[in-house]
Amino acid sequence: MRFPVIAALGALALHSVAAHAWGGTAHAVIDRAAIEAIPADGPVFLRKYEDYIGASASLPDSWRGDDENFSKIEEDPNHGWFREQFTFLKPIPRSRYEFVLALYKHYETIKDSDPATAARTNVRWTGTLPYAAMEAYQRLITCMRYVRKANAEGGDASVPEQHCAFQVIRLGHYIGDGAQPLHDSVNSDGWRGDNPHDYTRDRTIHGRFESGFVDGMKLTVADLAPRIGAPGHREGDMFEAILAYLDTAGDKMEQVYKLEKRNHFTNFADHDTREMVYVQTSSGAAMLRDMICRAWAQSAAPPVKVVPAPLDFTNPKFNPETGSAPG
Repeated sequence: MRFPVIAALGALALHSVAAHAWGGTAHAVIDRAAIEAIPADGPVFLRKYEDYIGASASLPDSWRGDDENFSKIEEDPNHGWFREQFTFLKPIPRSRYEFVLALYKHYETIKDSDPATAARTNVRWTGTLPYAAMEAYQRLITCMRYVRKANAEGGDASVPEQHCAFQVIRLGHYIGDGAQPLHDSVNSDGWRGDNPHDYTRDRTIHGRFESGFVDGMKLTVADLAPRIGAPGHREGDMFEAILAYLDTAGDKMEQVYKLEKRNHFTNFADHDTREMVYVQTSSGAAMLRDMICRAWAQSAAPPVKVVPAPLDFTNPKFNPETGSAPG
């Protein structure tokens, strides 16, 4: 089933946005591959919305325009996770705002002794990708509960289904970004700091890899399908799973720079660079599929009542600095 008006709007967004992330091709392929890999016991209704989701896969990048500054300030950090910037912070807080506050406190301690590091010890230059992913994931669970309710009552599930599709667009974008190693490092747009291996400092490395090379090699859903594997992440803490996923991708950052030194990503037949793209995009598709299926499974149960509530001052996790208890 196609949704021509919605899909056309998504396609328009693809053409109007600057390249901030995996190019439109990779994001669309990741999302489509994830949806096509949903098993029979998963939320197969999403297959009806594959065209809409695929055409809108880069939509969150359009929320980052300089002219929409309120949106840009909130959205920019959601697309990165520059791990080198917060090695001092262990464990990673389970609250977006506790994370931001921890960064600011560290900034205050080093702003005079190390102003260069302090200048990037802030939410924009560290990123908030795992929080954005978890927020979209939990919204997806909520939307899926309404789909189940409509189905159980014999009602029209089309509206909550569309809400789910939109949340998949958001979740898919952040998970797709996280699969790109350059989104998980301060070296996102050219090598920073000491450079004994003479890696490029050219900021265009980001786009040349994720857009130029991916488009040149003509990545397709069929390339990813055999690599996705069976569903996983059926149990365990999803936030921790996302952090581990980002660490695995981020550990390959230097390899991207090594590959760039060969031919500057101009040889679309380069086996190792193609393999890097295949591995990372299929990893993104698998993680997205797993989170969609896990959300569907969780939506079968009613929301857990938290006692004391997160806003209750007596909750043992209550943080007066943020006014709430983290999950």
